[in-house]
Amino acid sequence: MNYISIGITILAAFLVSVVLTKLEIPVLRRKAGQNIREDGPESHLSKAGTPSMGGISIILGTCAAAAAAVIWFGGSISELLMIMLVFIGFGLIGFFDDYLKVIKKNNLGLRAYQKFGLQIIISVALAVYLANYSSGSTNVYIPGADIYVDFGIWYIPFIVFAVLAMTNAVNLTDGLDGLASGVTVFVSLFFSVAGLTYGIASCAYFCAAVCGGCLGFLVFNRNPARIFMGDTGSLALGGGVAAAAIVMKLELLLLIAGLVYVLEALSVVIQVGYFKLSGGKRIFKMAPIHHHFEKCGYSERAVVAGFWIFTIICCAVGFIFI
Repeated sequence: MNYISIGITILAAFLVSVVLTKLEIPVLRRKAGQNIREDGPESHLSKAGTPSMGGISIILGTCAAAAAAVIWFGGSISELLMIMLVFIGFGLIGFFDDYLKVIKKNNLGLRAYQKFGLQIIISVALAVYLANYSSGSTNVYIPGADIYVDFGIWYIPFIVFAVLAMTNAVNLTDGLDGLASGVTVFVSLFFSVAGLTYGIASCAYFCAAVCGGCLGFLVFNRNPARIFMGDTGSLALGGGVAAAAIVMKLELLLLIAGLVYVLEALSVVIQVGYFKLSGGKRIFKMAPIHHHFEKCGYSERAVVAGFWIFTIICCAVGFIFI
């Protein structure tokens, strides 16, 4: 495993994703037009009807390239299969939610308890498997201190929380053209290099494939977007990247490299909490926080570019701990 094999994996996923996204746009345009929030920024109203569920191409491109890389270049097939099952599982949850919303025109989609319940089932299954069958057992690496701490009975709830938080944070980030896909390019590349550094081939190739898949999708998702990933893509990306980081025992580095995701989720929590406690007052003009910057007068492209640059800086900081 070296940088050449990582680069080939990225390129392969990119090409598959580009081709599949190109093919699925006309199909989804006829059946899966996106509904836009009426209370969102006025500039977004023109996006109504843009095809959604484009995450299908990211999932297929990622899985194809990652599987080919592990088979061709070497790596743990069982580890890759476990990560891909989480990746696809969360993608299926998002797919069913998108299907109900944009094709069946059921604005509610999956009920909250259904969506969250299914996410919990997948997260618990991952945590139980890792706690009982992985080489690192219930240990968690603490960046900076350079030590492993055994979480014992708290490992499973900790992992479940980490996966759920990451998955839904990526979902909240997917609100501007190219934002979630672009940020995930850098975050997944970070964890791919981390996997290469520690010699964990399955995770390195999977994250490289995610990077390439997002890059291919970004060709059509950049502003003005011709397609959106929908929950199909955002839930899959959150679950997949979280699973790979956890397998590498680098779950806490998600807080650093994926700080944009964290801030997006925190902005919603803070906004809702303050709104209820203050009797209707708001801290942000709109949440998630990318919409706050739009309301402040920044263009969508400027906000996305700023978040990309911020993510690059966060990933650079993350390398210090690797």
